[in-house]
Amino acid sequence: MAGQQEHEHAHQHATPRGTHEQIEQLRDKGFVVVPGFVPGDALATLNAVAREQLAARAEPLEFEADLQYPGAPSSREAAGGETVRRLLDAYTREPQFARWGASEATGAWMREYFGERVFMSRAHHNCLMTKHPRYGSLTGWHRDIRYWSFGREDLVSVWLALGEEEVDNGALWFVPGSHRMDFDASRFDEAKFFRADLADNAALIRTAESPRLAPGDAVFFHSNTLHSAGKNLSDNVKFSLVFTYRGESNPPLAGTRSTSKPEVELRAVGV
Repeated sequence: MAGQQEHEHAHQHATPRGTHEQIEQLRDKGFVVVPGFVPGDALATLNAVAREQLAARAEPLEFEADLQYPGAPSSREAAGGETVRRLLDAYTREPQFARWGASEATGAWMREYFGERVFMSRAHHNCLMTKHPRYGSLTGWHRDIRYWSFGREDLVSVWLALGEEEVDNGALWFVPGSHRMDFDASRFDEAKFFRADLADNAALIRTAESPRLAPGDAVFFHSNTLHSAGKNLSDNVKFSLVFTYRGESNPPLAGTRSTSKPEVELRAVGV
């Protein structure tokens, strides 16, 4: 991917330990790694379930060939055309996925961040992401908010790494501080991807960081943070669970895709 090849390695930084520190880093950089978010026993269960779900190939699914991102098969009939990109609606797909999408730990973190009641969107993310060797495509630079419709552009996604994630197997890249930047529409293409062919954009992309994630780590990132992901050059499928959250005062706009599925409130224990 444009810009990524210019990095010799992912940037590594000290990880903030407390929730307050983590939230401050999210507000500052637009993303933060929370290490060991999923403990080992739950991680083993999630990995087993993820592999079972991929093998079963139960709908709803999203295929690499359908999106036509760089490196994807040209059609479902081509070699690799049945490669799954995402297993959709993770919350209702599997109880273990639902448990982590609406976990007590996530709810507490998000209530501290938003300062109010918290809801998980089932219309956005809410999926098991799979990145396959050979046929797993590149994901261009973008902001998730591009196709979302809420009162404010202030949502947070949680990406749970079920295995190790690094540059060589298609890990995420983020542009620090980009969630606070204003960009003219001309800096994005018709599909609302950030144009790497523009000099100003390319200079910004060169500041990107790719945090290495150990199994069970989570990366929390803002809906306006520019991010991308490369190809999986390893021999193994990479699995990640991804969910998105908003505060009570920032509801989805009526009549939009963002209201297409009921939301899930992350209630505090005992409430």
